[in-house]
Amino acid sequence: MITLYSGPLSLFSRKIEIALREKGLAFERIMVPFNQTTGYDPKHPEVVAINPKHQVPVLNDDGLVLYDSTVILEYLEDAYPEPPLFPLCPGARARCRLNELYADEIMLQALKPLMHRTSPPSTDQTRRFAQEADALIAEHALEKHYAVLEDRLAGRDFFGDAVSIADIALFMSVLFSLRLGGPSLAPFDGLSRWFDRLKLRPAFTQAAVEIAEADRRLSFPLKRA
Repeated sequence: MITLYSGPLSLFSRKIEIALREKGLAFERIMVPFNQTTGYDPKHPEVVAINPKHQVPVLNDDGLVLYDSTVILEYLEDAYPEPPLFPLCPGARARCRLNELYADEIMLQALKPLMHRTSPPSTDQTRRFAQEADALIAEHALEKHYAVLEDRLAGRDFFGDAVSIADIALFMSVLFSLRLGGPSLAPFDGLSRWFDRLKLRPAFTQAAVEIAEADRRLSFPLKRA
């Protein structure tokens, strides 16, 4: 049995959930407690015990314990290759990995300044104004990222010949941008249609619906200074 330690608003955990469901793998999900005031503190004791980073996601497959979403996804592809979520061609596989990295490490930097919008508002008005000023700068960066992704899609349905890890990672980054009040996809027709296409797939639908429900329970309504 595969066990996944996940978080209700964990972008990286939801990547793993989508991949597991796209591969049709049964798994037990342990949702780690979280709130917008203290985050994951106190941390789940089992996560602390098995992951030196003390973070989700953590995957346990019959005693093999893995952390870091990229490592987990590559393991799942090796251990459960059908249906594939990485291209077979080495060049396409490398591009897939680069697109995942683009989502996880480059787009994430523009998402971070928006994250205060779902947290308890600071009582310091100067700090609130500064946070929102940084967020507006980050929104411009996200628009540039959208343009890059629009070009990379180049009219295709996915960021490869079929749904891949690249699509999962980039979907999560775009979803988080939108839920945090980031720029609209409307000016980016190809990217918008790609996003809507993925939202129709059950694994992606479930992740999006559960994140929206978690926001209703845990997050503050979006507010701008």
